[in-house]
Amino acid sequence: MLPVIAIFDIGKTNKKFFLFNEDYKIVEEYSKNFLEIQDEDGFACEDIQALSNWIINTLDQFLQSETYDIKAINFSAYGASFVHIDKTGNPVTPLYNYLKPYLPDTEEKFYQKYGSRETIAVETASPALGNLNSGFQLYALKYEKKDLFERTEACLHFPQYLSYLISGQAYSEITSIGCHTALWDFNKNQYHDWVIHETIDKKLPTVHSSDKAIQVHYKGADLQCGVGLHDSSSAFIPYIQSIKTPFLLISTGTWCISMNAFNDTPLTEDELKQDCLCYMTYSGSPVKSSRLFAGYAHEQAIKKLADHFDEELYYFDKITFDKELIRENEVLDDLLLFDPSNYDSYEEGYLNFIKQVVIAQKKSTSLVLNNKVTQIYVDGGFAKNEKYMHLLAEAFPDKEVYAASVSQATAIGAALAIHQDWNEKELPAHIIVTKRY
Repeated sequence: MLPVIAIFDIGKTNKKFFLFNEDYKIVEEYSKNFLEIQDEDGFACEDIQALSNWIINTLDQFLQSETYDIKAINFSAYGASFVHIDKTGNPVTPLYNYLKPYLPDTEEKFYQKYGSRETIAVETASPALGNLNSGFQLYALKYEKKDLFERTEACLHFPQYLSYLISGQAYSEITSIGCHTALWDFNKNQYHDWVIHETIDKKLPTVHSSDKAIQVHYKGADLQCGVGLHDSSSAFIPYIQSIKTPFLLISTGTWCISMNAFNDTPLTEDELKQDCLCYMTYSGSPVKSSRLFAGYAHEQAIKKLADHFDEELYYFDKITFDKELIRENEVLDDLLLFDPSNYDSYEEGYLNFIKQVVIAQKKSTSLVLNNKVTQIYVDGGFAKNEKYMHLLAEAFPDKEVYAASVSQATAIGAALAIHQDWNEKELPAHIIVTKRY
């Protein structure tokens, strides 16, 4: 039987299951989508019961396999979400959606008691984002739904709840605590004073190391079970483990997030206003980061270009990089205001839009870039975009700029986090595929 690690990678839309062999090659892969349900206020939320059933049934099915010997299991999942469990381990509330509007009265009460938005944001390295600061969800639960708060035995961040389903052991974990939750004081390296003052820390289980598995006996199988990871931090693990020189990663999707684990200067109020924040590596060190809404802007721009020039939606993939078409001194204040009618051809319009994306990206990345960093890696959608990569390399002439790809980086990161607990082989050397520009 083939020794494998099982990984559940739970995104907002796609829920994925993988089996990786000892060389971190995918040997099984399944994807599932679930319809959202509504919470008691009528707001859309994750169907935690259906998801839990799918995870348990999928794992049970493969534990009975005669092909695979599952040695370990781990989880990565989106952040800013809590599952509140009672004494019997059952969820007390729905899995509230972090996009749900935060009640202004509750927010005002919090800041009147604990300090200004700016002060709390600086101390917790978390821009003020309402329910996206998951710690505020706990504060709201305490004051808006007191009976549910009192029934709650433990508040588990979403990735840790998924681990709890298998291990039966409740833990907190640093990548989940550290992702713009407003729970953690990055200067004191402990829970923020407000968390302790509200006795919310009593609802948060012991912090368990992200890179140490728990030995569990599950339905006749002995498994090494990880405690789960926040997805952005998990996707960073293959890079942090593989690259030996100081680097910055631009992870591109709907958001383009510049992540620098080699910048330990505290976040300033000004940086927070420009959409900077800190994530936490799985070893507990801060990753100074900045965000740009560039992937979304790109989606809007290609729709406008296709409509205006009567081309197919993904026509931009077919055009080549032609520097002659780029206007040098043009600067767009807002990428979403891009207007294709200002250009004579699709090619000219697209290349100038990408030029604007790179101008905005340089500004965003430079907020967290420092002299220690010699290499910039780009992964995700823009890494496959030759036009973007050429212009980015020009924008950072003193850095080595690489397009990088890790197949299923988030899932592989969760597997690599507990490598030493299940895998006797050396870490593979070629997890990251790169191309220098």
